[in-house]
Amino acid sequence: QAQLVESGGGLVQAGASLRLSCAVSRRTFSNYAMGWFRQAPGKEREFVAGISRRGSETSYAEFVKGRFTISRDNAKNTVYLQMNNLKPEDTADYFCAADLQFSLVAVRIREDEYTYWGQGTQVTVSS
Repeated sequence: QAQLVESGGGLVQAGASLRLSCAVSRRTFSNYAMGWFRQAPGKEREFVAGISRRGSETSYAEFVKGRFTISRDNAKNTVYLQMNNLKPEDTADYFCAADLQFSLVAVRIREDEYTYWGQGTQVTVSS
């Protein structure tokens, strides 16, 4: 069973950047498609970004396109979310998720497609 641990959250001002990391405790990390989701207070969890096993294919929610970048380092068993030009509406708990995948190119965007989840890291953006 994969364990996911997020880090990198914090309190920043609007316009700042943060990089979230998600370390996965599996040597077979490269077999997992990965994704980032977020949940703001009082709202449902929503998809932010996803990346394929090989890292060449990505998908983003419309509200983060051009500001956030998902990437992965299979040698370090880690997936990243670079967040630039943060806005107060980006305030949320951010979760990474993993989906064991046969396909090298598939990107998952639905919450129910992911099997493993981290505990989340909090991001707060002040105006």
